Amino acid sequence: MDLATLLGLLGGLAVVGGAIFIGGAAPTFWKLDAVLIVVGGTFMTVMVKFSLKQFLGAFKVAGRAFSNKTHDPESLIAEIVNLANIGRKEGLLALEKATISESFLKDGIQMLVDGSNQEVVKAVMAKDMQQTMDRHNWGERVWRAVGDVAPAMGMIGTLVGLVGMLVNMNDPKAIGPQMAVALLTTLYGAVLANMVALPIADKLHLRKSNEKLIHSMCIDGVLAIQAGQNPRVIESMLKAYLDPAHRDKNAASSK
Repeated sequence: MDLATLLGLLGGLAVVGGAIFIGGAAPTFWKLDAVLIVVGGTFMTVMVKFSLKQFLGAFKVAGRAFSNKTHDPESLIAEIVNLANIGRKEGLLALEKATISESFLKDGIQMLVDGSNQEVVKAVMAKDMQQTMDRHNWGERVWRAVGDVAPAMGMIGTLVGLVGMLVNMNDPKAIGPQMAVALLTTLYGAVLANMVALPIADKLHLRKSNEKLIHSMCIDGVLAIQAGQNPRVIESMLKAYLDPAHRDKNAASSK
């Protein structure tokens, strides 16, 4: 579980909710009709923008924002260098018995064991990476669309509430509830967009960037192993993916 996502989301909502309770007006901040306009209207509108599969898939992809399963590039480099040593000393067929933690890397190594040529390995792995990125990209786009639509639905709810208020100007008791709907829809739209949808979209983008980095390293590593390059050369090549500060740190620790 990613505590940053969980604590940030729940903490933000708790701060707003706490401020409402401290003010002593908590019941007035709940209007079912306002919720229906903003939440229901937002997700129905977003559904129009995408296919049903893409829309429903976004909720599954959103789980990645709460998952702490991120890949460590430094550990991957060490694993690839170890595989390169095995392949160079014992041959590519010996890699079939090796324990590989990254599934994408494992699939690439399996193609080497099966005797696929370099063009096939590169094409298949690149296509697999692109398909994975496309799936993650659609999930991110859906949540960004929710962030774009929610404030607009809040404004629509505000207009609905104002119309209802103006129609009932002769009834003072009806003005208050309509005004509450008008203001609360704006609040709900802002909360849904800026405290839920957009942060999830940003975290999904972070996850996608990390996975793209890992997959690119796997492709370069597999092709280098197949070409029989020196493990030290492979290590230096893959360290180019790391931040300069991490490269310098690793270089210092290896001395």
